[in-house]
Amino acid sequence: MPELNAAVWFGWWSGVALKSALVLGVAWMGAQLLRRRSAAARHLIWTAAAAAVLALPLLTLSVPAVGVPGAELLLPANADFRTTVTERQARAVPRHDAPAAGSAGPAGVSRSLDWRLALLLAWALGSAVFYGQMLAALMKVRRMRRPAQPFGDGELYEAAVRELEIRSGVEVLELAPGTMPMTIGLLRPIVFVPADHVAWTAEQRRMVLLHELAHVRRGDVATQLLARMALGLYWWNPLAWRAWKEFLKEREQATDDVVLRAGTRASSYATYLLEAASTLEPAGGWAALAMARRSELEGRLMSILNSGANRTTVGRVQVALAAVLALALTIPLAALGPQEAQGLPPDIDAAIRAAAAERNSKPLEDAAKVAELLMKNDVARKLLESSVAIRAAKSGEQSVEYGVGLLNLAEFEKRRGGLAAAEPLYRKAVQTLGERPEAARGHVGLGVLAINKKELAGAYDHFQHAQRVAPDEAGLALMWMAVAKQRDGDKQAAERFYEKAVKAQEANSQDWAVAGRMYANFLKQCGRMEDAMMVESRMLKARVGLHTPVRTPTEKRPGVHAIGGGVMAPVPVFKLEPEYSEEARAAQLAGTVMLRVDIDPQGVARNIQVVRSLGLGLDEKAVEAINQWRFKPAMKDGEPVTVAANIEVNFRLQ
Repeated sequence: MPELNAAVWFGWWSGVALKSALVLGVAWMGAQLLRRRSAAARHLIWTAAAAAVLALPLLTLSVPAVGVPGAELLLPANADFRTTVTERQARAVPRHDAPAAGSAGPAGVSRSLDWRLALLLAWALGSAVFYGQMLAALMKVRRMRRPAQPFGDGELYEAAVRELEIRSGVEVLELAPGTMPMTIGLLRPIVFVPADHVAWTAEQRRMVLLHELAHVRRGDVATQLLARMALGLYWWNPLAWRAWKEFLKEREQATDDVVLRAGTRASSYATYLLEAASTLEPAGGWAALAMARRSELEGRLMSILNSGANRTTVGRVQVALAAVLALALTIPLAALGPQEAQGLPPDIDAAIRAAAAERNSKPLEDAAKVAELLMKNDVARKLLESSVAIRAAKSGEQSVEYGVGLLNLAEFEKRRGGLAAAEPLYRKAVQTLGERPEAARGHVGLGVLAINKKELAGAYDHFQHAQRVAPDEAGLALMWMAVAKQRDGDKQAAERFYEKAVKAQEANSQDWAVAGRMYANFLKQCGRMEDAMMVESRMLKARVGLHTPVRTPTEKRPGVHAIGGGVMAPVPVFKLEPEYSEEARAAQLAGTVMLRVDIDPQGVARNIQVVRSLGLGLDEKAVEAINQWRFKPAMKDGEPVTVAANIEVNFRLQ
């Protein structure tokens, strides 16, 4: 596990640990409040708590984080995995002048995280051992069925099933004499009784069968598995063991209540349980629900002999209410995190004031690009809004400068998926710019948004307008006109516009390559594979030698190794699927972006270069995704090293 992942996962897991303790604490208080209610009600509370803490780690990763004032006093600053990854993007931003990735910094940095890694490994090892024991116990009870014989008293079985209103069949088998009666089986429940049950009285056989079938009726095998899995996840937490003990106690008392409600005499039942715990041996470990374990007996006998005890059961309404309450507690708790500082960092706030004083928006726009790379979207948005305000103050709200500032802000909102915020900005920009060439960019943006809203006629009008106001840059508008016609089913018009778009673009430019790729894809969709291959071949031939040669994975560079020859390849441990850009979604563009990266000893991708492009914003989305990937680093002679690698990022429309 790389250094960065140890810090990230430790922060995430410590947050989960604190939240799980809070859930268990609330469950304990709930059980105390219900101490005068039935054992079944209290068992439901502990079951809901087990389900909640088991779901908590996944919910913490998937539920959007919500900052709460004061949470930082309890939760670690990096408790939110998503926030931590974002905070560390500065380490992953590709720079041509970046130092060799093999230099991981002072050795003390790595050592400072060793204790976190050790704790994570100890937790994982403990859980692995715990779940291994669970699996062994399950296999043991499964083997117990093989030598078992069918239960001989079918009449007693039928009477007990009718009395408890059990609809599905339950298999009752006989085990070796002296074995404790027990229940196993999640999907196909089985009740085991000792073969020497024939020596018992009819009342004893009835009590045993009622008790074990009550476990089946209540679904106790499933809830035991759920609670045991939760205990395995939090094996190091004394609260989890306390919750497990309370869960078992309330379950057995709730099962006893079912037997007593069926007309069994409390004194006879208590006497038999005491005798069974003294003379019979439980088998199957935790995986089998044994009838009477010595460690649980004292409290059960007191409850059985308490004539004033509440022995009511719980119905579907109570179960549903418990599930709703558990979700109502767990989901907001999973989202809970330290509140981010309000406003902007002091240095950025000072930069905005300085730019406003100088009436110079460019530094803010440059800073916004960096903030967006680091996924500090709130900061980037504030910088761009301040830039627009400076442009308005300097040149007026009818100026080209102001309109261009609005376009910059609109395109930022579009890239970040805020379509509702982008559209009014685009409209205000084109209204400000009128028939000036700069308005073309706004009309193209509005057209792309219109395609994604399936407003094809409106989209085509915007692209026509863009072509009219900026005829010297008509290639892009022509390509989008082709896309609009293609989406509208007019193949002849689409082909005509694609041809014009390729001719109108500056040869060998990125826009030219995108138009050619779109044209080739269109021809493939029309079944014209040979024509498509001719277009692709023309693109490939024309692009030979156009780009500055980039490094290769085998290129010799100080501190950077090639995979193979004793160097083990890095392995992704956290992968984020790339998002689609609005342009690529509108154009229905799919394909693969290939990136060349260095993966450093901390498992971070650095020095990212695009070596096979798709365009329409997908290259940037690929880089953005890889910036957030984390790897188990490459290893050489047992030590993590920096390696060069190629990564393919696939974009597939759903």
